[in-house]
Amino acid sequence: MNMVLDTSVTLAWLYPAEVTPAIDALFERVITHGAVVPALWQIEIANSLTASLRHGKISRKERDAALKNLSNLNIYAENESSRRAWSDTLALADRHNLTVHDGVYLELAMRLKLPLATLDRDLRRAAEQEKVLLLGV
Repeated sequence: MNMVLDTSVTLAWLYPAEVTPAIDALFERVITHGAVVPALWQIEIANSLTASLRHGKISRKERDAALKNLSNLNIYAENESSRRAWSDTLALADRHNLTVHDGVYLELAMRLKLPLATLDRDLRRAAEQEKVLLLGV
């Protein structure tokens, strides 16, 4: 695993209108080397795709295909992040004025000493302040 992958980058890769050369290159790295995510990532992705389905932006077939494609990638969902939610993650969220959801990704990248792939502006700012290498954009 060579990076922590967040929801914003994943969704950009799934929606053709949001794909950029940088996102394509990042997912080539995921395909080749894998990525790590907190277990929350799976819930966030499923929720976002289901919201898009309900708002008529994608079909059920497209949602299910996206989830199948993601499940075929070497993406490891780790569980330690949930145990740190009320301690390390909450402290990071407070320090950087992040949502706790975003704090989970920052905590994971810091703990595993891996670069963070995100498009989220606030999370990128916090990662820079914590000296976490950033990927994406």
